[in-house]
Amino acid sequence: MKNKVINGNDLLAIGYKQGITLRIAIKLYINSTQSKEDILTDLKKVMDNPEDYVEDSFFGLLAQAIITQANEKPEDFIALNPNPKEFKLFGETNIDKGAIEQMEIAMQLPVTVAGALMPDAHSGYGLPIGGVLATKNAIIPYGVGVDIGCRMALSIYDIPEAYYFEKEAVFKRELIAHTKFGAAAGFHRKYKSDHSILENLAFTEDPLIKKMKDKAWSQLGTSGGGNHFVEFGILEFLEDDLLLNIPKGKYVALLTHSGSRGLGATIAAHYTKIAKEVCKLPIAAQNLAYLDLNTDLGKQYWLAMNLAGDYASACHEIIHQKIQKALGATVLAKVENHHNFAWKEVYNGEEVIVHRKGATPASKGVLGIIPGSMTAPGFLVRGKGEEQSINSASHGAGRQMSRTQATKSISQGEMEAIVKAHGITLIGAGLDEAPMAYKDINQVMEAQKELVDIVAKFTPKMVRMADDGSRED
Repeated sequence: MKNKVINGNDLLAIGYKQGITLRIAIKLYINSTQSKEDILTDLKKVMDNPEDYVEDSFFGLLAQAIITQANEKPEDFIALNPNPKEFKLFGETNIDKGAIEQMEIAMQLPVTVAGALMPDAHSGYGLPIGGVLATKNAIIPYGVGVDIGCRMALSIYDIPEAYYFEKEAVFKRELIAHTKFGAAAGFHRKYKSDHSILENLAFTEDPLIKKMKDKAWSQLGTSGGGNHFVEFGILEFLEDDLLLNIPKGKYVALLTHSGSRGLGATIAAHYTKIAKEVCKLPIAAQNLAYLDLNTDLGKQYWLAMNLAGDYASACHEIIHQKIQKALGATVLAKVENHHNFAWKEVYNGEEVIVHRKGATPASKGVLGIIPGSMTAPGFLVRGKGEEQSINSASHGAGRQMSRTQATKSISQGEMEAIVKAHGITLIGAGLDEAPMAYKDINQVMEAQKELVDIVAKFTPKMVRMADDGSRED
């Protein structure tokens, strides 16, 4: 088996520079079937003569990035801050170097006010997953992310734990009947739903959103691929919760994770392209291109982002209503929180735009849900309002393997064995979502005990995900 050990120092030693070229080169190594020595040799050749590889199907993107980086002239770009403020890391030992480097670049933006990195953080596009960034009157489309308004929603039922095990077949039947996953835009009419979100004026007045209305309707009440899920589990309160008015005990609960589907992905792609055209940043920071909220473009993106967030919430609402009705259950409480979003908040006495890309709002007293994996527990939490985290916490356990690494290094048998050992009924899911691809949720929670208090523990029992592990939004 190929030796997987490679780091930025190996590439710096053969001429690569910090920034996007380094990250592309590392990803090419991971996707290569060559030995470490052979791929390093080829990467050196590309670095020395990038013009020879511009049309290459494997190295073309890297070659173009090298050429662009070499031709950069400081006067052509918005200057980055040479003396950026420091940012706070939570759970630093479990955060990959790439995520830290991305956060360091984000802190250099001239609009940056403050930043923090959550303990589930890992590399992403632009702002790392688990990155929190406060800016002055500026919105970063890739600081929000592609799956705008992705969220968790939890319904706590008046159903005791024992009933789940007595009627497991019923729960499975209803879960399959009322959930749909993946990229398909035209589900059969019987699965389509209606919701007041489709009456939003943007669907008739905004040229971009108007084109998306049919697809938005067809995907309404469905879930995306990748790490999105709908699952039943047991939620345990170790003591009475007076604020939720729920006594100590164990309850059946429904937990969902999904976002704004194709609508959000289209909005993200459209405005990221525009931001890069109007906000010229050095190549290392180009995915952090921002829009001034005083401009028409900034205002348009802000409205579109909020629409996508409301649409994501509507999808969860429909799923929860359908399953509640099918089970004939009473909901004792419902909790919902989102990430991949930007909020107007006050920080250190001034209004800022807080981007939480894969991070959960955790202002004092605010409820949130932090899931683990398909076999690991999740937690219902209350925020402590920690200023150093910009009132934020992690949005999950966080990946310790990329999707490509997971599918290459984990077998179907290994995944099935761990799922069986934990007594999980799994419907769908690809190897990229295997439990081993994620960090230890208990370590993540320990690293953020300054940020949240645990209210209740959610133990998954029946998990449904996309059948092919697809990821379209």
